Amino acid sequence: MQLSVWTYEGPPHVGAMRVATAMEGIHYLLHSPQGDTYADLLFTMIERRNKRPPVTYTTFQARDLGKDTSELFQTAALDVVERFAPDAMLVGASCTAELIQDDPAGLIEKMGLPIPVIPLELPSYQRKEHWGAAETFYQIVRTLSDKNRRPSDRHGRRPLVNLLGPTALGFRHRDDIIEISGLLGKMGIDVNVTAPLGACAADIAKLGEADFNIVLYPETGDLAADYLKREFGQPAVRTVPIGVGATKDFVREVAELAGVDPEPMLKEGLSRLSWWSRSIDSNYLTGKRVFIFGDGTHAVAAARVASEELGFKVVGLGCYNREYARDVRAAAKLYGVEPLITDDHLAVEKAIEDAQVELVLGTQMERHIAKRFGIGCAVISSPVHVQDFPARYSPHMGFEGANVIFDEWVHPLVMGLEEHLLTMFRDDFEFNDHAGASHLGPGHSAPVKEEVPAAPANDTEAVWSEDAQRELKKIPFFVRGKAKRNTETFASEQGVATIELATLYEAKAHYAR
Repeated sequence: MQLSVWTYEGPPHVGAMRVATAMEGIHYLLHSPQGDTYADLLFTMIERRNKRPPVTYTTFQARDLGKDTSELFQTAALDVVERFAPDAMLVGASCTAELIQDDPAGLIEKMGLPIPVIPLELPSYQRKEHWGAAETFYQIVRTLSDKNRRPSDRHGRRPLVNLLGPTALGFRHRDDIIEISGLLGKMGIDVNVTAPLGACAADIAKLGEADFNIVLYPETGDLAADYLKREFGQPAVRTVPIGVGATKDFVREVAELAGVDPEPMLKEGLSRLSWWSRSIDSNYLTGKRVFIFGDGTHAVAAARVASEELGFKVVGLGCYNREYARDVRAAAKLYGVEPLITDDHLAVEKAIEDAQVELVLGTQMERHIAKRFGIGCAVISSPVHVQDFPARYSPHMGFEGANVIFDEWVHPLVMGLEEHLLTMFRDDFEFNDHAGASHLGPGHSAPVKEEVPAAPANDTEAVWSEDAQRELKKIPFFVRGKAKRNTETFASEQGVATIELATLYEAKAHYAR
């Protein structure tokens, strides 16, 4: 276990919370101490849900440890049934409560409650959030699915599918489901159940009625899909439709299982990404260096879009969930880069710095890292913060999702280029710091702010002359840091105390050899 100020994934019981909160009529009883009760903030503040998550805590305190905490758990279970009347109950322990070994599963089994109870064994010190979500969803499907349900005769009806994997706190899950459901509807395919998001116990019971499953989020849906294959013989579509190419592959794979013609959907051309990425407006973006990090599924999908559809050069690729490291390693080999499999954000920060990138595609943490380095960034994967649960419709899957991706990934580069041009021409009469806003017309000037040269932080740090600083600012922002470090290293090796304009050019020539 490692102490950190940031973590990409919480403990597995947070994954269970995400599943329970996504569903209707399911309640999660969590055996936990006072202090582990933070679910409300996760879902009401970050995701901005309009109701509290269906989680009840036993909240034992230090003084309770000297007596029987199991009685506290059983009392809480009875209160949940009486107060919330759920269709089914999940029971488990938080990472701290796991240490006192009260065995919630055994305790609940003896109580004979009048509803289905699903005990969760989530090893907090060996597994993490995504695994916890997948295991919870699998146990729900295994317990609540009706083993006697089977698809009806295909004659005279449209094909039926289940959409598996979307949860609460998922990156754009709400809008992805709307987009993919609409796409399937246009293909003549109906959705039987979407789960966990929006599903109730009755929905889980009828999963077996579908002709096949679509796993949109493998981190959460893979285990359940494998079970449904074994129990009901349902095949699964595992192509994740992020980007134009992957969406077309998805349409073909779905059409083959459903027995429908994919061509009308493929010819409809609902995405503008393909043309815009080739257009003159976007042509100058070709070859931009991009670093990608997130959960395995979104990272691999983003790399394909970046390389094949936008013409970027993938110079870094990684994921934080080791369960999908194999997929990331295979993709990294395809792009000729070393895969980064880690949950240490400092290692990710170092890799971004070393790669000298122009765009970062990552999580909320990579947003912070990119901001500190002055690099453009777009978020592609959880964990995310409140700004990535937009009020507007903003999917990342399907053809409309490809349009959203184009806007979100290209605009940081456009704004970065604009910033660089403004800096480059800052001495021009129209763009200098003392020029007034152009819309005010001539004769208006900005307030003059006296600039005080920054003093060196210590005796060994180089001092830059004003001319050298001015020239340094003309270097594109995405390589400016490297140029500054190289120049200061060169000056130190040459014994130069003050970096002049000539020193900057000499360093450039030195490192160009």
